Amino acid sequence: MILAVTPSSGDWSLIVAIVLLLTLASLSALAETAIVRVSKAKAKSMADEGGPRERALLTLVKAPERWLNALLLVTLVSQIVQATLTGVVSGRLFGGLGIVVATVVNVGVAFIFAEVAPKTWALQHTDRAALMSARPVKLLADFAPLRLLSQGLIGLTNVILPGKGLKQGPYVSEEELLAVAAEAAEGSAIEHDERRLIEQIIEFGDTVVREVMVPRPDMITVNHDFRIADVMEVVLLNGLSRIPVLGESIDDVVGLVFAKDLMRAERDGREDDPVSGLVRPARPVPETKPVSELLREMQAEKFHMAIVIDEYGGTAGLVTLEDLIEELVGEIVDEFDTEDARIEPVPGGGVRVNGSLTIDDANDLLDMQLPEGDFDTISGLVLHKLGRLANVGDVAECDGARLTVERIQGKRIMRVRIEKVVPADHPSEQVSPS
Repeated sequence: MILAVTPSSGDWSLIVAIVLLLTLASLSALAETAIVRVSKAKAKSMADEGGPRERALLTLVKAPERWLNALLLVTLVSQIVQATLTGVVSGRLFGGLGIVVATVVNVGVAFIFAEVAPKTWALQHTDRAALMSARPVKLLADFAPLRLLSQGLIGLTNVILPGKGLKQGPYVSEEELLAVAAEAAEGSAIEHDERRLIEQIIEFGDTVVREVMVPRPDMITVNHDFRIADVMEVVLLNGLSRIPVLGESIDDVVGLVFAKDLMRAERDGREDDPVSGLVRPARPVPETKPVSELLREMQAEKFHMAIVIDEYGGTAGLVTLEDLIEELVGEIVDEFDTEDARIEPVPGGGVRVNGSLTIDDANDLLDMQLPEGDFDTISGLVLHKLGRLANVGDVAECDGARLTVERIQGKRIMRVRIEKVVPADHPSEQVSPS
C-alpha cells in the first residue's frame, strides 16, 4: 500500500497555482458563454442606458473575432497547465496512485467547477454574467502579446486546414426566424397577430408584383377620347381616385387621370373636353419586380399606382400602393369595395373561393398544401390540371383536394369549390376557413 506524503511548501505553492488556474478557466468559460449569447440589439439597448460595462459589452459583441480566440486560448492554457500541475503534485503525494488521483481531479472537479457550473450559471444569468465579464475580457483582448499569439496560432491552423471562416455571420435562415416567432407566440412572448405580421414581412421579401397586381381583365380603364364628364361618372361609380387612360388598346396605356383633376375641370366648365388633356404620366413596372423594391420607390417618388408590363411588352395589370400594403397587413376593405367574399363555406361541405385567390392565401386560410408551379391563383391551378379551358362542372384532382369549377365568365374561372379528399381508411374531413 502506498501512503500519501505530507505536502511540502513547494507542493502547497503548486496547489495554490492549481486552484487559481481552475478559477481562471471557470471565469473564462462563464465569460465566453454569456457574451456569445448576447445579441447586438440587446447589447446596444443596454449600452444606450448604461455605463462603461455596457459599452465594453457592446464593443465585444460587435467584433467577436477580436476577443474570442484570445479567450479560448486563455481557457485552454489554464486547463492544460492545471492538469499538468495536478499530475506533478499527485505523483509527489501519492506515488504510483498519483495518476489515478490526478485523473479524478481533472475529470470530476475540473469538469464540474471549470465547465458545467460556470456555463450553467451564465445561461441562467446571461445579462449579469456578460456585464460582469465585459471589462476584464476587453482588457484581455486589448493585451497585444496575447492577441498576436492567438492570431499566429489561427494563422498556423489556416495553413494546416485552409480557410478563414465566414466573412459575415452567423447566418439565420427564414425557417429559423419563423420557428423562433412560432415559439415566442406559443410562449406568449408575442401575440399571435404579431407572429402573423412577422411571417408576412418575411414573405413580403419573396413576393413579386405579378402576385399582388390587379390582373388585366379586372382593370377599370377609359379611352383617351372619352369626355371628362363621362370619365368622372366612371370614377364616382367605382370609388376611384385615379384611373388608367388607354390609347389604341389596353396594351397602350397613355397615362393616368386623377379624380381631383376631373373635378377641377368640371368646375371650370370643361366637361365636354376629351380626357386626354388631363392625362398624367403612368409608371410602368415589370411583373417580376419585387414588391419590396416597388414599395420603396412609391414612397421615395410619391406615386400610388403603376402599370404592370409583361415580358412581351403588353399590359399585365396594374398595382397600387394599397395592394402592396395589403400584403403586409391583410385585406383593406373600404366603403366602395363590393366584391364577393374570397372564401365562403358550402353547406354540403368544403368551401367556395374566388378563382383569383392566390395559392399562398388559399394554403394559409384553408390550412392546405395545394401545389405551386407556373401559376399564382386557384384558377391557374385548375387550368394546369385540366390542360384545357375549363367548363362549369369540371373537376381537378390534387393531392388531398378536389377542385370543382362552379362559375365561368367568358373564358375566365370565377368560382371554384374546394373539398379535402382523404383516404377511405381515414375519417371524413371537410375544408373550413381557418
